[in-house]
Amino acid sequence: MTDVHSDNAHVPQVAASSTLALLHYLDTRGLLNRAEVERETGLDLDKLKDPDLRIPATIHYRLWERAEKLTGNPAVGLDAGRIIDPERMGLVGHVFFNCDTLGEAVIQYVRLYRLINESVTLSFEQTPNQAILTWQPDNPDYYSRLDMDRTLAAAICRTRHFIHKGMAADWVEIAHPAPTYAKEYEKLFGGPVMFGCGITRIAFSSEHLDHAIPHRNPYVYSAVLKQVNAVLARLQTRRSFSRKVRRLISRQMATDKIDADTLARQCHMSRQTLYRRLKKEGLSFQDLVEQVRRDKALRYVANDQYALGEIAFLLGFSELSAFSRAFKRWTGVAPAQFRAEHKDSSS
Repeated sequence: MTDVHSDNAHVPQVAASSTLALLHYLDTRGLLNRAEVERETGLDLDKLKDPDLRIPATIHYRLWERAEKLTGNPAVGLDAGRIIDPERMGLVGHVFFNCDTLGEAVIQYVRLYRLINESVTLSFEQTPNQAILTWQPDNPDYYSRLDMDRTLAAAICRTRHFIHKGMAADWVEIAHPAPTYAKEYEKLFGGPVMFGCGITRIAFSSEHLDHAIPHRNPYVYSAVLKQVNAVLARLQTRRSFSRKVRRLISRQMATDKIDADTLARQCHMSRQTLYRRLKKEGLSFQDLVEQVRRDKALRYVANDQYALGEIAFLLGFSELSAFSRAFKRWTGVAPAQFRAEHKDSSS
């Protein structure tokens, strides 16, 4: 895939197909001023049709903010995500809807998600009764309420259209605070929705994973998968260092105090080199420590496996009060309240 703006090489990229779909949404409503968008973003809109093109996530998110202003609709992300237009699906969408089953499609979706949006990590876990998808931005600066709305709405609406009409979420957790249109989420997903969670997750019955995908085309699947695998290999080479550091931080968190010098030695480099390589991926060492700590905190508190004091210890906090303050900063609520709300939503 082609990257726009070589001077922004360290900025995470998104697939241009996502940006093209947004611009098409505005254009069909008579709200797109092409010259103005090109001037403000530096994009050549004609080149967005290149299926291999990628653009900086920051530009993509700015276009969402413009869309909200132009439409006067804060729920524009949900509205855009409800639209089913196979001609405007990206390469990953074509892989997804040509798999054999929904379960296989979910695995491919997670594996290839960096091709859609390089600034967000998508993960998948399965409990005995539920399948859970989790979206977590690598950096809080790369979180867009509007783009997340569109992502979630597109995921549920396309699944209902192409695979199973009766698809509904068991529960949904949304990272951002409740917006003015909060009631729209439960109407859309069919299950309880919690806001201000600091992380975005959607759970559905694991029984759905066995649903066969109708109208799948094995030839299309094979051809498109070959193309996206080649692109993914290039991206993984470019962004694999921060993932390695993240794993080391996670491993060290419960046993030692996290510090950059120790991690740098484990990577066989100086602290300055560690900082420099992370900066190339748009991250800092402290960003990564905070992200790992926050992700583990949300998972531990929601799972109800450990007492809150134990979680504070596991995450390297000196005392429970320090952990509680950090958790409230991440989510807007105290750990005990978050745990109680999660119990209510999953019962």
